[in-house]
Amino acid sequence: MPGSAAQLARCPYHDAAKDFDPFEMRDPFPFYEWARAEAPVFFSDELKYYVVARHADIKAVFDDWRTFSSENAQAPLRPMCEEGRRIMREGGFTAYSGLSARVPPDHTRIRKLVQGCFGPRRFRAIEPEIKAIVNQAIDAFAGRGHADFFREFAYDVPALVLFKLVGIPNMDVPRVKSWAVSRALLTWGDLSDDEQIEHARNMVEYWNYCRDLVRQRHDDPTDDLPGDLVRLQKDGAEISDEEIAGVLYSALFAGHETTTTLMANGMRELLQRRENWEAIIAEPKLIANAVEETLRFSPSIVAWRRRALKDAEIGGVPVPKDSNILLLIGSANRDESVFSAPTRFDVRRSDARSHLAFGYGIHTCVGQQLARIEFAIALGELTRRLPSLRLATDQTIDFVHNISFRVPTALRIEWDVA
Repeated sequence: MPGSAAQLARCPYHDAAKDFDPFEMRDPFPFYEWARAEAPVFFSDELKYYVVARHADIKAVFDDWRTFSSENAQAPLRPMCEEGRRIMREGGFTAYSGLSARVPPDHTRIRKLVQGCFGPRRFRAIEPEIKAIVNQAIDAFAGRGHADFFREFAYDVPALVLFKLVGIPNMDVPRVKSWAVSRALLTWGDLSDDEQIEHARNMVEYWNYCRDLVRQRHDDPTDDLPGDLVRLQKDGAEISDEEIAGVLYSALFAGHETTTTLMANGMRELLQRRENWEAIIAEPKLIANAVEETLRFSPSIVAWRRRALKDAEIGGVPVPKDSNILLLIGSANRDESVFSAPTRFDVRRSDARSHLAFGYGIHTCVGQQLARIEFAIALGELTRRLPSLRLATDQTIDFVHNISFRVPTALRIEWDVA
């Protein structure tokens, strides 16, 4: 790690404020390592955010919701242009947040209801359906000997699983996936005014779709997440139609986009370090830990946001009231003070679960168990059916330009066809 004068002379980083590129996701980890040692809390002139790199500091911020609010977690990084605002205003877009940007008591009230409907009991009950969805995806390309794993497996499988839980027909999968892309780019991307306009129209369609789902469940009750929430509302639970629509607005994005990325990143890491792939083939019991190691080493979300509600300190650095804060989860997950040999990907690692990939505190991801189950089932079926899987040679893996989600644009794989 950089530290001495001689090491710093060889290091490409010298000024965190200038060297930090918040939108570059190809390999942010060398900068993270340098920042943990030399600038664990710094101010980004480009973003106008305080940036935090160490595990202990990030965990403490997550845990103190009274000081560090989540109200900016879903706010667009770049303000929406006037035409985009007009489109959304006239289209009736009033979405706020499902859970991640809310605070108690509303957060506590809504989360308790959602957890009751969207929890382990329901996830476990649909495991056979998850396995069927996974195998249908494999069937589509198994005889070919090659595929784009991102587009032909990871892109649709989590969506098909989630949409069964939410009651979305398969025919709507492409539309909802496209709306999720628009939401990610508008919230965490660096779009020009012209680029924002099409995505603003998509957000109007997306929000109206969520509201329609709630109206439909009032007319025709169903055994799914919106159906459960509407039933609870009718039984006296304190949750409005707009709040139910907000839960769907969040779930239909976060419930599959991050799992898509988890699967793609995990497959890339396992195949790049093939001894790990061979290990889970030989010992399937290692799969659960392989999921945790992927979450640690290559998380879907490498940075998340908070705002200081009062004057505070992070890691000894004064942070004034109303400051925006960027928490480098991808850095925390490789912190040398928490993980042994943190730059090594190892499915046998004993400390992998100390990662912060799902956040920490009251806003810990409510769907984390579903993501774990899906990826574990996927790895179980892929190692069983296509053990010779390998990365295609001569490919450069690019990542979507944004500040939070480390999303590959493609992942070409090959295998031996019997």
